[in-house]
Amino acid sequence: MKFAFSTLGVPGLPIPEVVALAASNGYRGVELRAHPEEPVHRGIGRRDRAAVADEFKRAGVEILGIAGYARVASAETDEDRVRQELEELLWLARDLGAPFVRVFPGGDGRPSAEADATAARRLASAAEVASDLDVRILLETHDSHRTGRDAARVVGPVGHQRVGVLWDVMHTWLGGEDPVTTHSVLAPHLGYVQVKDIASARDTTPLALGAGVLPLGECLALLDEDSWVCWEYEKRWYPQAEELPKLLAAGRVHLEALAGGHG
Repeated sequence: MKFAFSTLGVPGLPIPEVVALAASNGYRGVELRAHPEEPVHRGIGRRDRAAVADEFKRAGVEILGIAGYARVASAETDEDRVRQELEELLWLARDLGAPFVRVFPGGDGRPSAEADATAARRLASAAEVASDLDVRILLETHDSHRTGRDAARVVGPVGHQRVGVLWDVMHTWLGGEDPVTTHSVLAPHLGYVQVKDIASARDTTPLALGAGVLPLGECLALLDEDSWVCWEYEKRWYPQAEELPKLLAAGRVHLEALAGGHG
């Protein structure tokens, strides 16, 4: 398997240092959090995009995905603004050479049928742009669509190869869905998997991989050998958590062991 980590675990870290961490700890890829407080976001220009892409290329590290914050199932009525955000994320991914763009559902508080329909409509509309740019949009199992079944209700009807799902193993577990069920409904749509570990459903402070309760081994056992697995360590939201850099090497070793040596 191919392992990556998310820059959510190293908030604000300059790109050269991110690349160095990946290369020195044996990670083949990095998921870039696209937010204005980070070095990479929708507002950076061509020169900065080219510099970021070159930094990764020279180190032999891949940019796995752009973790955007578009909420495709939200009650946002300004469709043009939602469409613009999606398209800007897709262009950012294209310019950086990233194959995936992560989006959130964000449909909390809405009837599920309405949220599903809104998300499917917006994703279907963006799929043509994604196809032109050779990028795939992934709906993360998160918030209003926490389980695999929830996400499949959206991407299934869209029926476009450029629209899939990012499986966040914590959210499906918190949603009470077992890994076999999640994988069975998401397999036709799966882009890549985000792993993490936590102490309990009540304490989601990030832990070193293997130190918590999430069924990581069971999840990885279901994946193909060429799957991407990304460690999303949520340091940005839990400043009291340990620093990620000192955990990276052991985390990769743990993932390789769970994957049966296919790292």
